[in-house]
Amino acid sequence: MRRKIKLICLLIAANFQANAQPRQEISLNGEWNSVIDQYDTNRGLARGDRPWGKNDREEHSIDDAPMLHVPGDWNSQREELKYYEGTIWYGRHITLTPESDKRYLLRFGGVSYRARVYVNGTQVATHEGSFTEFEADVTAQLRAGDNYIAVRVNNRRERDAIPAMSFDWFNYGGITRDVTLCVVPSHYISDYFIQLDKHRADLIHARVNLSDSVAGETVNLYIPELKKSVRMTTDDTGTAYADIPVKRLVRWCPANPKLYKVRLTTSTDTVSEDIGFRNIEVRGTQVLLNGEPIFLKGINIHEEIPMQKRRACTEADAIRLLDEAQALGVNMIRLAHYQQSRYMVCEAERRGILLWQEIPVWQAIDFSNTSTQDKAVLMLQETIRRDKNRCADCFWGIANETRNTPERNHFLARLLQAGRETDTTRLFVAAFDLARFDRQQDKFVMKDDFYHNLDVVGINKYMGWYEGWPKAPKDIRWDVCSDKPLLISEFGGEAKYGIHDNGDVAGSWSEEFQARIYQMNLEMFANIPNLVGICPWILFDFRSPTRLHQTFQEGFNRKGLVGDKGERKQAWHIIHNYYKER
Repeated sequence: MRRKIKLICLLIAANFQANAQPRQEISLNGEWNSVIDQYDTNRGLARGDRPWGKNDREEHSIDDAPMLHVPGDWNSQREELKYYEGTIWYGRHITLTPESDKRYLLRFGGVSYRARVYVNGTQVATHEGSFTEFEADVTAQLRAGDNYIAVRVNNRRERDAIPAMSFDWFNYGGITRDVTLCVVPSHYISDYFIQLDKHRADLIHARVNLSDSVAGETVNLYIPELKKSVRMTTDDTGTAYADIPVKRLVRWCPANPKLYKVRLTTSTDTVSEDIGFRNIEVRGTQVLLNGEPIFLKGINIHEEIPMQKRRACTEADAIRLLDEAQALGVNMIRLAHYQQSRYMVCEAERRGILLWQEIPVWQAIDFSNTSTQDKAVLMLQETIRRDKNRCADCFWGIANETRNTPERNHFLARLLQAGRETDTTRLFVAAFDLARFDRQQDKFVMKDDFYHNLDVVGINKYMGWYEGWPKAPKDIRWDVCSDKPLLISEFGGEAKYGIHDNGDVAGSWSEEFQARIYQMNLEMFANIPNLVGICPWILFDFRSPTRLHQTFQEGFNRKGLVGDKGERKQAWHIIHNYYKER
């Protein structure tokens, strides 16, 4: 049966001036029909029902196909899709009456991994990358009455992808984030970047882009609480700029995550958003937040609900993960190893948690492939584009655990250049696992030809788990990236909740042995002169096809401070107490 769903438009912006039209956002979340296309036959599924006419002959009908819920991964929704990697077609109908003076933007929060989007049989968008937003203007494709949207989704691992063939998390497939149809005026505010100066506490920079390249258009910016009303005029690219001096600005920080209502208006459009203002910079080997050194009390988080073996995809999921992180006592989260949802970023910002958000350039991707380089650059630009107004985003991560080769260095240099051209207000960082104990020098050192280009250096080091101790932890010296702020971006070991022993048996998978690893690492970290923070790996146990121990891992990486059923391990309390004392 054809499902025609009348959608209710939700107003998301108030009408702040008489001639500005409110925006609408229509949710397309819910049940979508789905067809497994394992061999990529691609026959007619973009068009929906077949046959349509007496001379059209097809062997399928997507409208009678089983349902998948959006947003959500397909692996957790149907048993036969538990480990599926390949193509699935999604389809649904909507009924609406397009207005002639409006534009309609079809927006996807995230599709894993490749997406091809059709509206009424016409391809309107393609996208690669599981964790960044994309949209298409579908005004020309929509018609009065019934409209059909189809999405071809493919999560097959490929050598030239980002990440590539092997990675230490589960390869969830599907439309994993919200889908919306945004209704905007025909001439609308398409983008804006409003942030505090990198160094000054009394100057806000604003850039506003209109959808059309028209000079002389008036854009008004209001920050009522600061009593600021600024009038800007667009140049011939449709862009308006302003430098706004401010007094008595309360800067965002973990202790006081202050947000201000900011409103932009034109003659036809209005947008409003809560934005926080802060300064984040490096001085010597320190990270300064609002001019003061900050010690980063971090945790790594995967976007997964391990208790249900599924991708985290809702606001409630984000709150669930952040509640546990906040209970640990963190002021920083590394969103590993990929860009996470708007819900995670916005909720962290409301709670005063700094974020390290990275793109999934993870270990052995194809650094010599120009196409892969292009994809990485676009992913970084898409990440910054979505979250540039989120003051919680303080660190853009460009790579994790990569080898020191000329090809990699060229790749990362290109990424870093693109990132800094897009955003000068944040700090750029990467995580390395190249630190080694040199017995002749009697200290930890690291040889890498790229790290000096970064603002902050992350070090992943699993002492006590993958590597034994060369001497007592309290006696170990570090001389790693001594001219840069250094963050221990990963450390820890595995334990299965409920396994106990006396803590001195490597490979016992006991809580006591994991707790001992943490205690010994904290003793060692006290000797790192340029240390600006630590970030244990990881908050929750998480699913990983690379973890093959049938007795203890069972398809999970067990390095979580919290088990896959939500139980806190002994190591959780060690980190909690450490953060409480800092």
